Amino acid sequence: MKKGLVFAVILALFVALAGCGGKSAEQTSGSGEAKKKVIVGTDAAFAPFEYMDKGKIVGFDVDFLDAVMKEAGLDYELKNIGWDPLFAALQEGKEIDLAISGITINDKRKQTYDFSVPYFESTHMILVKKDSPIKNALDLKGKVVGVQNGTTGQEAVEKLFGAENKNIKKFENTVVAIMDLLNGGVDAVVTDNAVANEYVKNNPDKKLKAIEDPTNFESEFYGLMFPKGSDLKPKVDEAIKKVIESGKYAEIYKKWFGIEPKVDNLLKQQ
Repeated sequence: MKKGLVFAVILALFVALAGCGGKSAEQTSGSGEAKKKVIVGTDAAFAPFEYMDKGKIVGFDVDFLDAVMKEAGLDYELKNIGWDPLFAALQEGKEIDLAISGITINDKRKQTYDFSVPYFESTHMILVKKDSPIKNALDLKGKVVGVQNGTTGQEAVEKLFGAENKNIKKFENTVVAIMDLLNGGVDAVVTDNAVANEYVKNNPDKKLKAIEDPTNFESEFYGLMFPKGSDLKPKVDEAIKKVIESGKYAEIYKKWFGIEPKVDNLLKQQ
């Protein structure tokens, strides 16, 4: 009897511990089915979209992602893995399930990845020192221009002056490019309008200005990026539409940019 009791207690403990171990790796849905946690990758060096603040990833994309994932009923974890690794990780389909990082939807990327419906309209701006004679993109000819490597900002400058142009200086991220501008290493930095405007607004002592050029820089749209054939895309697409239509998107947009978003153009893209 004693041996049987001891065996029963051990068996009960084993079952309890096994149950605890299972829940740490996955959720259980209301129907009792295992529900995988979605791993989202980002490059937290692109303020105000995603950046580090006191050890935490914050920004417009972060708040928007949270609203979308809640709407979709998905449990998720956001990881800061860097810009180039985002693309490699998604292609391999192992480390992350999707990515959000101010990623422009374009035909070249569509060949390798799937994208959500657009959630943000953007264009490029030229960041220069206040006393710079540069007034538009064409004035960048013969100047040293900083861009973040692998971005559409790089593509926009290369489209104007050639991919092999030695005056196009590539950086790991926009923050480093701006630092080089302040130190005189480049004459200008081409980056997304929200990033340029946010830096100028938050750093008046740096004496920089952001220049628009809608003639030479076309509008772009950001999307969440998935591996080809991801079954998450339909659910996320539907959640994005609901977040935009419900007014939650406008709330998040005003928090980070201080103005009302133009959602009509976004909805037309969908």
